[in-house]
Amino acid sequence: MLARMPLEFAGATDVGRKRDHNEDALLIAPRFELAAVCDGMGGHQAGEVASGIAVETLQRFFELAQDPNATWPFGYDPEKDEPTNLLNVAAQWANQRIREAGEAESGRKRGLGTTFVSVLVRDSRAHFGWVGDSRGYLWRRGELRAVTSDHSLLNELIKMGRLSGDEIDNFQHKNVITRALGMADLTGIDVTPMDLEAGDVCLLCSDGLTGIVNDARIAQILAQATNLDAAAKALVDEANANGGVDNVTVALVRYTP
Repeated sequence: MLARMPLEFAGATDVGRKRDHNEDALLIAPRFELAAVCDGMGGHQAGEVASGIAVETLQRFFELAQDPNATWPFGYDPEKDEPTNLLNVAAQWANQRIREAGEAESGRKRGLGTTFVSVLVRDSRAHFGWVGDSRGYLWRRGELRAVTSDHSLLNELIKMGRLSGDEIDNFQHKNVITRALGMADLTGIDVTPMDLEAGDVCLLCSDGLTGIVNDARIAQILAQATNLDAAAKALVDEANANGGVDNVTVALVRYTP
């Protein structure tokens, strides 16, 4: 039986101040030492369908994976460690189910898709897995470190050296993402492991937070909060105080050995 890690979990999601429905989805699953945030996209409220399928599938897969005799919906890659396999297979299954849901809607929800960012803790190591531009961070002793790298047109152009300085600030297509669950028949996720120290906090969030609250302020809020639930609420409140232009969702996992 898997030994339980010393972890604390908290999360919060809010529609924001400008939208009339919430297309984000949140999963807090202490049983599996897992958390995830998804930010849906697509017209006719398709986004909330896609993000909902993603977190539901993640939950279902981790329940299935507890059974050593269960057959996984996708194969195990022996060249990757178990946490990476778990996140990758869960994401592939979610991608497949989102694609199937879009096809079943006869085009009404064509373009069904969602970002996906998750953290799975095993043996005092946090494994961040992601697709799209929802982000994962590690907060340690007052400093916030980005773990994920956006799958976005802006980020790809920056990596290629095509944009810099004022061009980045004035780029007109910052919301265009290059990878998402539901976007293609096969979707790979990136996974980055981070060794944890006592007091570390893993933060997952949609761009409703990072689009209007900078990293320094996020770090300050995490440092000042009296507990993890208060920190999650304070981050959502800060995004809303800054205009709340999008749905905002955060998940927090603190390592407390």
